[in-house]
Amino acid sequence: MTAKNLLVELFVEELPPKALKKLGEAFGHELAAGLKSQGLASDTSVLTVFATPRRLGAHVSHVRPVAADKAVSHKLMPVAVGLDAQGRPTAALAKKLAALGAPADAPLARRTDGKAEVLFLDATQPGAPLATGLQKALDDAIAKLPIPKVMQYQLADGWSSVHFVRPAHGLVALHGAEVVPVRALGLEAGRATRGHRFEARMDPVVVQDADHYARQLEEQGAVVASFEHRRAELLRQLHAAAAAERLTPIDDEALLDEVTALVERPNVLVCRFEEEFLAVPQECLILTMKANQKYFPLLDAQQRLTNRFLVVSNIRPDDASRVVQGNERVVRPRLADAKFFFDQDRKKTLASRVPGLAKVVYHGKLGTQGERVERVRTLARAIGERLGGLALADLADEAATLAKADLLTDMVGEFPELQGTMGAYYARHDGHLDAIAEAIEDHYKPRFAGDALPRGEVGLAVALADKLETLAGLFGIGQLPSGDKDPFALRRHALGVIRMLVERDLPLALTDLVATAFRAFPATHGQAQAEVQLFIVERLVGALREQGYSAQEVDAVVALRPERFGEIPKRLAAVRAFAAMPESASLAAANKRVGNILRKSEGGDDAAAAAEPVDEARLVEPAERALFAALREVAPRAERAFDSGDLAGSLRELAALKAPVDSFFDAVMVNADDAALRRNRLALLAMLHRAMNRVADLSRLVT
Repeated sequence: MTAKNLLVELFVEELPPKALKKLGEAFGHELAAGLKSQGLASDTSVLTVFATPRRLGAHVSHVRPVAADKAVSHKLMPVAVGLDAQGRPTAALAKKLAALGAPADAPLARRTDGKAEVLFLDATQPGAPLATGLQKALDDAIAKLPIPKVMQYQLADGWSSVHFVRPAHGLVALHGAEVVPVRALGLEAGRATRGHRFEARMDPVVVQDADHYARQLEEQGAVVASFEHRRAELLRQLHAAAAAERLTPIDDEALLDEVTALVERPNVLVCRFEEEFLAVPQECLILTMKANQKYFPLLDAQQRLTNRFLVVSNIRPDDASRVVQGNERVVRPRLADAKFFFDQDRKKTLASRVPGLAKVVYHGKLGTQGERVERVRTLARAIGERLGGLALADLADEAATLAKADLLTDMVGEFPELQGTMGAYYARHDGHLDAIAEAIEDHYKPRFAGDALPRGEVGLAVALADKLETLAGLFGIGQLPSGDKDPFALRRHALGVIRMLVERDLPLALTDLVATAFRAFPATHGQAQAEVQLFIVERLVGALREQGYSAQEVDAVVALRPERFGEIPKRLAAVRAFAAMPESASLAAANKRVGNILRKSEGGDDAAAAAEPVDEARLVEPAERALFAALREVAPRAERAFDSGDLAGSLRELAALKAPVDSFFDAVMVNADDAALRRNRLALLAMLHRAMNRVADLSRLVT
């Protein structure tokens, strides 16, 4: 029988816009996967997903009316259990065959499963018809939808109730031009759907066949069914409208997705507001227009906010002036609120708000925001002093004191996303230095992956202090992340610390930073320095792997626990260059062997040998004398290169050790019976081990 294209659509009430894209993709992919698993669709079948504010749909190409029959083999039981001594079926076998719907005299095969001879029933399983298979796939797809919040509603019979994301009112299921008799959410499949609420040319839209669905909806129903096509059209209109004004729309992928989910056929219009509102910080105006109204603010060539914005209408009237005027009238009170908050907030200085933080609870076990500010001040001052002396320490202390004060402002109370940003504006208004204002804004950075780092040293000091205080505080009370749950974003805080230490190459040791963070807390606070350090190192390993370094390269560098994270990229580059050398494999293997020998000597009579100097007079074998001579020549050169920062050059010097190291292990017995000889050879190996492992633990490069 001929394969045809399949269309399935659920017509529902308005879906949650922030979840629409994910709901549409999940519905389509689960439906297609269900059809493929039953043999009704193949791996070459193409899925097209549809998602509008009032529908979820999927088009799957080359769907069979009946799945192909397939051979199945049922493992029954061991021959010894299924057949008696005369070879006749036992009661157990007869019961098993009956359960499978097979006759008692069905031919059986004998095969060995690796342990014993087993009876198998080979049969042909008829392929499922499309109606049956689609019903199962549709039920599974609906059950697996990532619904953010489920609704319960009654069906038309007044008795039955259904749980779904929104009440469903229509179901379309077409295989080619034929309706597939399936049911879902109390609905029977048909071929009729609904178009735009106000602008559909036909209502209902009767779908001719699966392949005409999208075209009919657009031409007769005034609906662009594809989320991606609707998004692309919306983006095209936004840029065209902005270009006509010689401006650019704000770049916000999340807002673009949300607005795409709110309209069935986008129509972009240009609106304006009074220029007097531009006196308010543009971050406030942009946020209120985006978050509250779903508008697209327009920026000039210098990325400054203008008094024009774009609105996306779901209707296309002949005269759009009333739509424009309505949106301009709606946005005005929002902007007026922002201006009022800004004006009111500036009547009090940030410094005057700091005492009020003592009344704001930060965490039940960690005290108030006021207590937290004192801890961050202590830590920021210590970091500032290490980075730039007392002058920087004083600036970091001042910035840390004011950093959280904007939490008590009206603007941040209305828009929590602006914390830090508003603090910077108010600090400048109060006459504080730009470095202080920048640090207040930047101390939350980096807020997310790819975010910018703090701009100056003051901001770095306060940002590090803020994140380390959070880690030390929450680890100290046992609030650790588990699985995918990280309510306090501790992984993000750890990655922020890593990025600042690495990308700014700060002369700060992780151990010292973590210890300083814990000293900022009372003595009764839980001591979890080791746990915090391990947590940060684990995040470091993951971040380096994501940057493209191999597990062996990262392990080799991190195994030495470099105190300065800023050195790590240089060490990784040096290790990668070393691994490309022809001598690297042999030297890495030898290094691993040396490490194993030295570890075995620990705890015994030879434990102190590794710390002893090599006695040249006790070097009796030519191979050990040659290795000692090579080390005396190579080790100082490698050390000088290391000290000068030429880490790759330091490792290159080790290439000269390959031949003497190979000869040593071929000709010399380290564990000699003579104790003095043995200890001297262990000292020689310890000297070799130290020379080879300044940059990285090269033994970790051995796979």
